Amino acid sequence: MSQRYIEQADEEFEKGDLGQASNKAWGAAALALKSIAERRGWNHNKHGLLYDISGQMADELGQPELRIMFRSANAMHQNYYEDWMAVDEVRDGIETAKAYLRELEAAQDSASAGFVPETAEQAARLRRLTGG
Repeated sequence: MSQRYIEQADEEFEKGDLGQASNKAWGAAALALKSIAERRGWNHNKHGLLYDISGQMADELGQPELRIMFRSANAMHQNYYEDWMAVDEVRDGIETAKAYLRELEAAQDSASAGFVPETAEQAARLRRLTGG
């Protein structure tokens, strides 16, 4: 579904509908995170938990840039409602969402079981995700 949404983001961008393009790019990122959460049995029923999922993946994979990529996708979500981004920013946001999807897809079935929280923040995040 994420791939379909990112394709629709490109289509909407080409039509000049920056709001819908932004919304589809956001939706692609959000659905990819929810797919990972679903496979791992993690909570994902609130917007804030998507930050937790993205942060968890960034920590597990040792890729802190995943947090930045998610924040870019979240800005696209905001743009859907507020329509403040310039054309170049929306195009960049779509490209960042594509890169984010590639990273998440490559990592979908990896890690998790061997992850040991090193900080109180990581432990709290994992508790929110697992309900434990």
